[in-house]
Amino acid sequence: MAQVSTITPCLWFNGEAEAAAALYVSVFPNAAVTRVLRYGADSRFPAGTALLVEFTLAGQSFQALNGGPQHPHTEAISLSIACKDAAEVDHYWSALTAEGGAPVQCGWLKDRFGVSWQVVPDGVLALFADPDPARAARALQAMMTQIKLDLAAIRAAADGEAA
Repeated sequence: MAQVSTITPCLWFNGEAEAAAALYVSVFPNAAVTRVLRYGADSRFPAGTALLVEFTLAGQSFQALNGGPQHPHTEAISLSIACKDAAEVDHYWSALTAEGGAPVQCGWLKDRFGVSWQVVPDGVLALFADPDPARAARALQAMMTQIKLDLAAIRAAADGEAA
């Protein structure tokens, strides 16, 4: 079997690909728009509209495609951000919910383009995988009551401490 050299997620938009890529590269480190291909005359979108935007976020390649309205974003796929601390959680949460984005639940949000994101503090998944099933269950239950994840509160719940 041949080895795959890279896998690049491609996000489908309805005319907002370039604006979405601009937002994302403004929020993440080691990020840049690397190429924009544009529609010509007699296309689905006006000539000059971005057809495909290639960009990187934290060194990971992505594509944003202006394909039309037939495939809106759903929660069936989300982009998960592993955050080193609460300040990083706050940064991504604020930036991605700004200007029409919306918090969802359990660390999930939708940005203003409808793309779903999970903003996950480092250490939370380890609590859910704790070898003590009661401790893991308390951590998971605490997470289920939160919108933006609060690792300290989840850890306290796992330890059996009152909120």
